[in-house]
Amino acid sequence: MENLTSIEEFEQLKQEVKIVFKFTASWCPDCHFIDPFMEEVEEKFSEFQFVSVDRDQFIELCGQLDIFGIPSFIVFENGEEKGRFVSKDRKTKDEIESFLQTF
Repeated sequence: MENLTSIEEFEQLKQEVKIVFKFTASWCPDCHFIDPFMEEVEEKFSEFQFVSVDRDQFIELCGQLDIFGIPSFIVFENGEEKGRFVSKDRKTKDEIESFLQTF
């Protein structure tokens, strides 16, 4: 999974066909909980591009997008937000996959 490097990159990437932004932070234990299985999720949902967004590095963007809990996911397609799985709760592999199956 690539890491977001700038706001400009975010604006460009969200115009892609199907993109999932995963909001995370290095200090977040629930974010690290999903790390071991995220590669499998990415392989299973290869029609999506996955990009990791460090909440601390992009705090203003997170505020604009109402990301107040992590880990969280937002799906964009052709510049339009298609869905979000946003909460402060720990996410399981099944919950993430169920969310992605709706697109």
